[in-house]
Amino acid sequence: MEIVLGHWSTWDEDAIVLDKARGLFADSSKVRRLDYVGQHYRSRGPFTVPRSKQGHPVVIQAGQSERGQRFAARWGELIFAGYGSLENGREQYAELKDAAASNGRDPDQMKITTIAMPVVATTHAEAIEKKAVLDELPNEVDQLSLLSEALNFDFSSKEMDEPFSDEELDGLQGMRAIRDGVLRKSGIKNPTVRDFVNVSGRGRFGDGWVGSAVEIADQLEAWFTAPACDGFVIAPTHQPGAFEDFVDLVVPELQRRGLFREEYTGATLRENLGLRIPNRVG
Repeated sequence: MEIVLGHWSTWDEDAIVLDKARGLFADSSKVRRLDYVGQHYRSRGPFTVPRSKQGHPVVIQAGQSERGQRFAARWGELIFAGYGSLENGREQYAELKDAAASNGRDPDQMKITTIAMPVVATTHAEAIEKKAVLDELPNEVDQLSLLSEALNFDFSSKEMDEPFSDEELDGLQGMRAIRDGVLRKSGIKNPTVRDFVNVSGRGRFGDGWVGSAVEIADQLEAWFTAPACDGFVIAPTHQPGAFEDFVDLVVPELQRRGLFREEYTGATLRENLGLRIPNRVG
């Protein structure tokens, strides 16, 4: 991150001249060389691309493992998390904001989003019927495939009720928050493949929100105002159709409550997230 941010900061905002008459593309005095030497990496600059209108791209990070949270507190600008319950979300939201402040950052300049998987329809009864259909869709092969993809381990290499060894658990890579969540929620030191399937909920609908547009908007508003998040990542239960249902039914209700924009407020992602243009590094 020090290298990446260093390269993104090698150009001043006004370095570009574009003077065709003088044949001058940029003011070289406003482009600095990067000579980074660290414990593991070294890198020379300057970067070949001028500084963007956002200062630098938004640093988006998904990670709820202990290591992921440490990274988020130091570097992340837009965080993706799955908190499970409102109470848990409120607690972990506050902890992560406090951790950012402990790293000398403005907590308001780190936006935390949580996953929402709504099943919405024009009435509550219709939404319940939709969920009943969705509950019949998951199958074991899909769940094992999704776990294998997330944790970079071939789950088909073990029997369903075969426990993971300590070495195998330590070696699980990728989305380690899934591993940590299974260990924490199950309370089992060496969970089986079946435990991973049942506890992680990977490939299942799980505890998503089901209801009318008003009911789903109530849930979103409760999380946002708690506060347990600064926004949401809407996960589709099926495609096509899930996003369309949310846009057509829930978004107008959120706009009616003044909780969702009707027009974009800026020209860049950073502006629309309410994030300031960052200072240059170095």
